[in-house]
Amino acid sequence: MTRVFKMAAAAMATWLALLLLSLLPGGVQAFYVPGVAPMNFHQNSAVEIKAVKLTSSRTQLPYEYYSLPFCQPDKVVYKAENLGEVLRGDRIVNTLYSVLMTQDRKCEVVCAKLKLNVQQSKLVAERIQEEYYVHLIADNLPVATRLEFNPNIEAGAEDKEVVKDVQFEHGYRLGFTDNSKFYLHNHLSFIIYYHKEKLEEGEEHNYRVVRFEVVPQSVKVEDLKVADKGSCTLPEATNSAPQEIDPSKDNEVLFTYSVRWEESQVKWASRWDTYLTMSDVQIHWFSIVNSVVVVFFLSGILSMIIIRTLRKDIANYNREDDIEDTMEESGWKNVHGDVFRPPQYPMILSSLLGSGIQLFCMILIVIFVAMLGMLSPSSRGALMTTSCFLFMFMGVFGGYFAGRLYRTLKGHRWKKGAFCTATLYPAVVFCICFVLNCFIWGEHSSGAVPFTTMLALLCMWFGISMPLVYLGYYFGFRKQPYDNPVRTNQIPRQVPEQRWYMNKFVG
Repeated sequence: MTRVFKMAAAAMATWLALLLLSLLPGGVQAFYVPGVAPMNFHQNSAVEIKAVKLTSSRTQLPYEYYSLPFCQPDKVVYKAENLGEVLRGDRIVNTLYSVLMTQDRKCEVVCAKLKLNVQQSKLVAERIQEEYYVHLIADNLPVATRLEFNPNIEAGAEDKEVVKDVQFEHGYRLGFTDNSKFYLHNHLSFIIYYHKEKLEEGEEHNYRVVRFEVVPQSVKVEDLKVADKGSCTLPEATNSAPQEIDPSKDNEVLFTYSVRWEESQVKWASRWDTYLTMSDVQIHWFSIVNSVVVVFFLSGILSMIIIRTLRKDIANYNREDDIEDTMEESGWKNVHGDVFRPPQYPMILSSLLGSGIQLFCMILIVIFVAMLGMLSPSSRGALMTTSCFLFMFMGVFGGYFAGRLYRTLKGHRWKKGAFCTATLYPAVVFCICFVLNCFIWGEHSSGAVPFTTMLALLCMWFGISMPLVYLGYYFGFRKQPYDNPVRTNQIPRQVPEQRWYMNKFVG
């Protein structure tokens, strides 16, 4: 049996090593995840516009794009998504926006007029009031709204002729409110930037999408002049009225869009730089490095002081002390002989430690892989997918340290301890997520995890994580227990009776 376990451990170690080696970048010079290649377009090639979801920072509940009465194609096709995209609430679906490379469109009608009943109008008004954003993608690049403001105007300065600061925000607002009235953005002006690849003479140019912007507008149906061929004419800004959504009655809405192409010098490998420098995802590296340096510096000083102070005391505790010296002790030194006494529930303590080691190893590898550029934002959902799988595979390390601690705490039932380590923390998290998921299901949000995905997570839990925890627990329990720095008294020190206000229930 021992030989079988050793062979299984060697095979698992080899498999994990190959997995980590496969995640390392090869000899090619690339910034994106291996396997993610640029999409080349020719002139007048179709660029598909897809919808992802609707999000709001107020409710934190994502919804599917077609949960609202938008123009739907005859056949709604959902993209095959990975585990991370499902857990994030992404539901990528096709739309009716027709976009051709380098071909501008002044004003096009998405579909015929939509008649919204009272229930649909109320739902749209509610989403507008909750400040929901609509997220679209073109060539896997998310849409962004340009925000321009003059800092001198904000400060009230006299010299206002300066270059405006430009910022971007993800998606575009579904609508806006004014004087308790709700207005819907029913016209979208797409601005798509492309980069032209230089090729040899006689070859057709390749175009690559490098930025996807949108300018949302609210235009009343009566002000949109629709022609027979599906084209329309936008009114002048001074004469147009916004499209109001009255939640107390039926409404008519007409969705339109326009497309403008602009050439850009930004190359495909750098097209995510604009999105990574957005205001809501900006990382203050100087503050982070400063905080880390201060924490490590103070921790080092404090550790040196504690080690120098305790080294002499620990040496004295390990000798046969006189009764007079023992009586002179005060404060926390009185309990030095009871600090390393096994607790009442050693199995639970070792299980929590094993889960902590499992999480720590997962976070460490995720950060390392992210530093190598393997978790690029172009691979949507890769971060969460990687975290889930790494947590499963790190069960072997969590089980090892939990098993060794359990033996140090005089534990004997290693099989039960391994089962507790593999199920305690994941079961608590799973139960909490399941209860919350029931409420999200009730709200019909896309953030609700489907039942099949929950079954897949359970299969991964019992099929991958639990066997690895048992494997690591077996070898950890066979190792020598940890040596305590001080001796433990045979007779436990009596805990004096506490005051009523020191009771744990009162505190």
